Amino acid sequence: MDNTASWAKKPSFAGKFSVISAIRWFQTLQGRRTVIGYIFIGPFILGVLFWVLIPALTAVWLVFQDWNLISPASYIGLKNITRLATDKLFWQSLKVTTIFTVASVPLGLLFSFILALLINTKVRGLAIFRTIYYLPSIMPAVANAVLWAWIFNTDFGLLNALLRSIGLPKVGWLQQPEWALPALIAMSLWGVGAAMIIFLAGLQGIPETFYEAAKIDGAGRWAQLRHITVPLMSPVIFFNLIIGVINSFQVFTAGYLITNGGPQNATLFYVLYLYRVGFRYLEMGYAATLSWILFFVIMILTFIIFKTLGRSVYYQEDV
Repeated sequence: MDNTASWAKKPSFAGKFSVISAIRWFQTLQGRRTVIGYIFIGPFILGVLFWVLIPALTAVWLVFQDWNLISPASYIGLKNITRLATDKLFWQSLKVTTIFTVASVPLGLLFSFILALLINTKVRGLAIFRTIYYLPSIMPAVANAVLWAWIFNTDFGLLNALLRSIGLPKVGWLQQPEWALPALIAMSLWGVGAAMIIFLAGLQGIPETFYEAAKIDGAGRWAQLRHITVPLMSPVIFFNLIIGVINSFQVFTAGYLITNGGPQNATLFYVLYLYRVGFRYLEMGYAATLSWILFFVIMILTFIIFKTLGRSVYYQEDV
């Protein structure tokens, strides 16, 4: 009886073979490289699993539930989805975010591209100018919000002081619904430094021989910009456009800290409304539904941009 038990504890021939094969495989260069590679990408895989896949699948489950974080969740079918049609704040937040995207993304692209062109020239103190233009994009979002809240202040803000200095009346930038969203759109230009750096890297990658050949043919600066710079920069412009659209649909800090969605929901951004539904009203099922709607909106917009503008992009093999 004892002999049988000890025999049962011994690994089988197949087990011995697999263990020996694994050890021999690990002793090879390819085996060691494979194991070390999986060790390095392990944190990324775990991050995707715990911070992306599991929350996403949980959000799918919550779409069909009524859950307030305290009581047990209860199945309610499609009520969270059908509620969207009659939710005025949902449509208002979608409208505000769309207007913000349509206005801020093209302005940001234009502004950052012009800045990149300027700091790509050979002038004295260029490193200082690059630092100054890039610095706002790395400032904490809260510090930016406090700074612009002061600039837009009706009584002692910088903008109204400038208006009074030229004889114009003061404006309630953050108090009047017609001015609140344009004010935040103007504020968004403050953080174009990241896009500017990407544009600058693209500009410095254009071979100088193209411009020399254009000068020999008599092309001026405008012709060089139109026929050389812009076409060769189109992949970078396209990249910044996609990133800009995605980021603009996820704007939260400015609307939350400066205006808190007001006045009269004029700056109620989509993510701000989603945050309120989830963490102020404790309607996690409806918040999950809003998050999936945001995902599909961004995905559809990205697909449309790729289909409509993607063919206009010049890649290296097209030159």
